[in-house]
Amino acid sequence: MRILILGYGKMGKAIEEIAEERGHTIAHKININNTQALKFINPEEVDVAIEFSQPDAAFDNIRYCLENSIPVVCGTTGWLDKKPEADELCLQKNGAFFYASNFSLGVNLFFRLNELLAKMMELHPNYKTEITEIHHTEKLDAPSGTAITLAEGLIKNLSSKEKWVNEPSDDEKVVPIISKREPDVPGTHIVKYISDLDEIEIKHTAKSRSGFALGAVLVAEWIQDKKGVLSMKDFMKF
Repeated sequence: MRILILGYGKMGKAIEEIAEERGHTIAHKININNTQALKFINPEEVDVAIEFSQPDAAFDNIRYCLENSIPVVCGTTGWLDKKPEADELCLQKNGAFFYASNFSLGVNLFFRLNELLAKMMELHPNYKTEITEIHHTEKLDAPSGTAITLAEGLIKNLSSKEKWVNEPSDDEKVVPIISKREPDVPGTHIVKYISDLDEIEIKHTAKSRSGFALGAVLVAEWIQDKKGVLSMKDFMKF
């Protein structure tokens, strides 16, 4: 498989390492220093693109791939106001576009656990809910896409919740997300239910970027014969 890496930071380098370990070839690497090189790439030299760039670059990268019939796997967060436009372009071009806020297989199991627990907690409205996410200081967007996905899982399954906010809150209608940035933290997410008597907590801690990178490469392998707008629910068959 010939891979175009869009975004060659720490995640891009982790993807490169795992992809090569699995016998794949990195056809091209695009980063902030050579963005103009993208327009000179021959799409026939690329089987799939893996996009982990920056929020302000993600949509243009995705559009380039879809317009050039390159399946694209995207894990960049902070640009989702334009995702409906990317979805529509994918359908127009009969392409393949896969987005996930987190490619770790463990995190996606955590998403499922979060929804199952929320369904159980619907019967116990005396518990307050909050999410904490901790990431490295180089992460530009807050809250994390993973925290937003967790919050959406709560809103979907708790009738009292209407929206999330990125700050502490005592409003029973919102899911508060507390974002922290600390050195060298790949990603930690905690969902808490708090009452006067006790607390219930589920937590996922990433030990390195390798889990995210492996998931992205596995999806890139899987998407080769697929079409449409796809997600981790399709990949993991939840």
